[in-house]
Amino acid sequence: MTDQTATTPEVTPAGLLDDWMPRRELAGISGVSADTLKRWETPRIGPPCIRIGRKVLYRRSAVRAWLLEQESRETSGRGMAGK
Repeated sequence: MTDQTATTPEVTPAGLLDDWMPRRELAGISGVSADTLKRWETPRIGPPCIRIGRKVLYRRSAVRAWLLEQESRETSGRGMAGK
């Protein structure tokens, strides 16, 4: 018999979604409307998200990574604009 508690991390129900935020919260933080985030979901041009039933959640670390990616996209093309 093996001890599975050593290999499976314990997550309390209260802390299960600590790293996730609903669309409305991301909209408030980012200044982008919830409708815009919804439109970005299908073509996958916005931050990655998951669905739990009707609820859409964004992982905070994935949103940070997406923002950094957007920053590098914008700065990579700036040097060529004036040439």
